[in-house]
Amino acid sequence: MDKSLISSKEAFSKAAFICSKSERCASEIRKKLVDWGLEKYDAEAVVDQLKNEQYIDDKRYAKAFVREKFKINKWGRTKIIYHLKHKGLSDNSINVGMDEIDENNYIVLLVKTMKDKAKSIKSTNRFEKMGKIIRFTQSRGFEPQLIHKYMNEVVK
Repeated sequence: MDKSLISSKEAFSKAAFICSKSERCASEIRKKLVDWGLEKYDAEAVVDQLKNEQYIDDKRYAKAFVREKFKINKWGRTKIIYHLKHKGLSDNSINVGMDEIDENNYIVLLVKTMKDKAKSIKSTNRFEKMGKIIRFTQSRGFEPQLIHKYMNEVVK
């Protein structure tokens, strides 16, 4: 068995410092700990200690992630949920995070995104324009049923 490159105590201190600078989820820290040379069992113990001392809180992380991706990156729900699941967050943590999105603000962002895209499309063919708007807004993570619901507001 290889000797760890770092002790559990050192790993905890290093991870706590990282977590105190910005929100991190358990899976990100767990991966870092293993990369630093901790055995999986020891890494899990450090993650548990970080959770107990509230350096890591996946629900708090999900809320911060959702706020950032919605307000700054202007992503839709589908894309945000996909990325949170990819990070290994529980459905419960994801749902808590998704509660950060106000429904009215979500619709306003969707319509604005669609209108901005419509302005940049050179095509005069209505259906071609609609297709490009649909593909673009879906790539941003907005739900097809909402895109179709508000399409007539955008393409007259």
